[in-house]
Amino acid sequence: MDGKPFLFANKKCFSRFSHKRNPRKIRWTQFYRKAHRKNKSALLKKKKTRRIVKKERGIVGASLDLINARRQQQKEMKTATLREQAIKELKERKRAKALRRKKEREERRKKKKTTEKKDKKRTQREQNKKSKNKFNTKQKNIGRKF
Repeated sequence: MDGKPFLFANKKCFSRFSHKRNPRKIRWTQFYRKAHRKNKSALLKKKKTRRIVKKERGIVGASLDLINARRQQQKEMKTATLREQAIKELKERKRAKALRRKKEREERRKKKKTTEKKDKKRTQREQNKKSKNKFNTKQKNIGRKF
């Protein structure tokens, strides 16, 4: 149908193909052997994957021992600097927290002072009103006869 040419090994294969036989059901074909796992020797001979083996070599002017020692030093330096940075960050956080607390305390004190002043003024006003009322009542009572 699609114009592909078929190549057959012999007349036997051609006759089976022309009779539309399924090659998976014919025992001597490769399709049958693969479908029914008959060619175990072929399965065992799978391609071996190549494992890459890394080998470290020294560079001109520096041996492998020297290179490894430098690597270790760099790792230690990195960990030390990371520790120092972490400590600095913690200290900064603590300072910021302390400053925030200090500001909050000052704000609370200011609020207390303002409320205390307002309370004092209120009490003074109330006392003044009472004293005025007393004075007025005394004057009113003086003119009356009982």
